[in-house]
Amino acid sequence: MSTTGVAIIGAGPAGLLLGHLLCQSGIACTIVERQSRDHVLSRIRAGVLETVTTDLLTRLGIDRRMRKEGLVEAGFNLASGDRLIRIDIAALTGRHVTVYGQTELTRDLVEAAPERGLEIIFDAANLAIHDVESASPSVSFEKDGAVTCIGARFIAGCDGFHGPSRGVVRPSAAREYVREYPFGWLGILADVPPCHDELIYANGERGFALASMRSRTRSRYYVQVSLSDRLEEWSEDRLWDELEARFDGLSKHGVARGPALEMSIAPLRSYVCETMRRGRLFLAGDAAHIVPPTGAKGLNLAASDVAYLWQAFASYFASGDESGLDAYEATALARVWKAERFSWSLTNLMHSFPGESPFERRMRNAELDYLAGSRAMQTAIAENYVGLPL
Repeated sequence: MSTTGVAIIGAGPAGLLLGHLLCQSGIACTIVERQSRDHVLSRIRAGVLETVTTDLLTRLGIDRRMRKEGLVEAGFNLASGDRLIRIDIAALTGRHVTVYGQTELTRDLVEAAPERGLEIIFDAANLAIHDVESASPSVSFEKDGAVTCIGARFIAGCDGFHGPSRGVVRPSAAREYVREYPFGWLGILADVPPCHDELIYANGERGFALASMRSRTRSRYYVQVSLSDRLEEWSEDRLWDELEARFDGLSKHGVARGPALEMSIAPLRSYVCETMRRGRLFLAGDAAHIVPPTGAKGLNLAASDVAYLWQAFASYFASGDESGLDAYEATALARVWKAERFSWSLTNLMHSFPGESPFERRMRNAELDYLAGSRAMQTAIAENYVGLPL
């Protein structure tokens, strides 16, 4: 059996960020990933980064391409009917967000790993976690026909909602909270210029839609769909027609059409597992919490978890101080719940819910009308959107 300081499960952004931070701090670690390298690098995810995330990349010196290709955004827009309400986050908070695709961020972290001595094991089949309540937890997996076991001082579960780490937390001990939303998002990614210079979250008679971008030449759009909708029911032309109907009256440049690089339908949920530790296993990112994509908090919440966990590990390996590890769950959850509140609130504000009454629709419109003229309310939204402090 080989040994390491921290065994990290999952080579998504959370696991990769944690691995690089530990390596930079001189702490031995190994990342074990069930999927192939190509699969990890092909996943299409979010693209709005808070400063908590960009600051970590800068600290690691893995920010060159992000600084060159990322788009610094000083604001975003909420649309109510044919009215565009701009939230000037730069003026309201003195900060900004950076638009840079999670796929590109993941690629940067994977490609930087070899030169920095960070070991990533891909294609680790039948991955299992053992003895987390002992002083010697371990991870086992199969690769190339052989079974491998890695012993560690600690295990970090950064393997997402469907990974094995969360299941190791005893069901009887887990404190779980969930909200399933009665609709999904149909998304399309295409190499076409964005229809607007900043993101637009729109809610009109046809329902919610989001116009976003990954670069000046690549756009990402979403529309609200029923949970009963199937991807095969939506041709590219039908989706572009819908996007034109929802954005051509709002956007600066109009919706440009192009072949889809990716199309998918995703359900929306809010989920928190407050039990983020069992023995020497710690959960981070989507393994412990899920937010609706409204507000772009998922990746950024994972980054804040990682920042807390890295600092706690660093204190332990430097001096044996376990106070950071003991406080990790409570510290992380304080920020998690604030982000969950914001994502839940913005989702409720900008979506049409099946079966809602005319009164509920009028109340949502009244809320947006108040928001349009209230600097205080715009400031609260801007503070949450740009990211609360660690």
